[in-house]
Amino acid sequence: MLKVQYYILVVILLVLAGYKSYAQEATHINSSTPVSIESPSVDSFLLANHLDDVADSSFVIRKIIIEGNKTTRRIIMLRELAFHEGDTIKRSAVPDLFRDGRNLLMNTQLFHNVNISVIGLEAPYVDIQIVVKERWYILPFVYFKPVDRNLSQWLFEEKASFSRVDYGAKLLWSNFTGNNDKLNFYFVTGYTKQLMVNYRRPYIDKDLKWGMNLDFAIGKNREINFNTIDDKQAFFKDTASYIKDFSRTNIEFTYRKAFYTSHTFGVSYNTLNVKDTILKLNPNFFSNGKTSVRYPSIYYKLAFVNLDYIPYPKQGYAGELFFIKQGFDKNMNLWQLIAKGMGSWPIGKSSFWNVKALGTVKLPFKQPYFNTQVLGYGDLFLKGYEYYVIDGVAGGLISTSATQQLTNFSFHIPYTEWLTPRQIPLKIYGKVFGNMGYVYRHPDRGANTLPNKMLFGGGVGLDLFTSYDLIISLEFSFNQLGQNGLYLHKKGLF
Repeated sequence: MLKVQYYILVVILLVLAGYKSYAQEATHINSSTPVSIESPSVDSFLLANHLDDVADSSFVIRKIIIEGNKTTRRIIMLRELAFHEGDTIKRSAVPDLFRDGRNLLMNTQLFHNVNISVIGLEAPYVDIQIVVKERWYILPFVYFKPVDRNLSQWLFEEKASFSRVDYGAKLLWSNFTGNNDKLNFYFVTGYTKQLMVNYRRPYIDKDLKWGMNLDFAIGKNREINFNTIDDKQAFFKDTASYIKDFSRTNIEFTYRKAFYTSHTFGVSYNTLNVKDTILKLNPNFFSNGKTSVRYPSIYYKLAFVNLDYIPYPKQGYAGELFFIKQGFDKNMNLWQLIAKGMGSWPIGKSSFWNVKALGTVKLPFKQPYFNTQVLGYGDLFLKGYEYYVIDGVAGGLISTSATQQLTNFSFHIPYTEWLTPRQIPLKIYGKVFGNMGYVYRHPDRGANTLPNKMLFGGGVGLDLFTSYDLIISLEFSFNQLGQNGLYLHKKGLF
């Protein structure tokens, strides 16, 4: 298996190298075909409009003209700009204002492209034009998602078993009313029978500072992860009946005064019921030998995001603090703090350096199995340990990578203009990375060896980035256990 993975990685790198050469030649031959998803630089706007030749040191913005926003309301777009009609701006500040404005508009994830330029200059007045290309906001999909923690585990450990797949239908309706709100509906069957509905509206007040989110989910399973043995999830399945059912309802209020910092206040109510069989397999699954828990939660999140492009940041900083209190009695009593941070810095024209850190602590330390998930779940996973989970009550990781853009081209699929831009962008990045993590488990580790131990991993990989912020990572990783392999991930911010 290892030799096969080496061969796959070598072939992929050779094909990409050849394709990059081909794409560059094709671009040189046909210079009229757009091959980049990047908007023109702010400097090109200034040069084209000769602002540098004007002696006046400042301008008054007379008009802001917006084009291309067929669905998005003008006020929602102006909310993301640090300049407005009637403002006086210095000539030297224009490049930064345009760059930041474009980044903030792109980070709404409403547009394929955003261009900002000066179209009229009658000193001391200036007119600014913003041209956007809106995305397709209504996306009905066939829902197909393996339930395992990552694609590699499903493909290689579970042999791509269809019995471990959720399938059904989903409707994603972004910009539902033109206010950058989102309505999502999921009807799922297969491994999990589940119905999910959520609605997110970033602004509900006239000052565009307060927002609200609503979520509801209900479902049931025939299989459940009842324990961790040898640092891997242990499952129990009942083919005759459902052994787990759950529901979740929550409401959030968000507050975003300016651009980069936001606050979220939330309340939820959760229920989870399991069969007696699970308590026989793991008496510590819930507290006090219970087969069900019903508990409210309250939480608060502080987020700071100042990135050039949130889905795949090459420059900027982001951080998050998340505090949650689950339950208020002896059956559920958990205080948890989660912290995340990352930074990206350019180290060349098409390369950048990234560092990120994540950590969590749960109190009190004595918790039932249900509350002990740390590394290997969600954002908190160590590269090189994709097949493992590490349970405990405190832990974290630090990861760093150096990334180089390998290709940047576009291609066209006939008859798809209704769904995507005429040219579908595809960027491919090569990277080297390393990470380390630690999990504290109290009072004992059971049949597991990875808790209470510093863990290291690293490797090389490729990131594929295309329309609608779809990012797939193909990584060859190794760990300190002497193991290595080829892994697939769907990339997220952290």
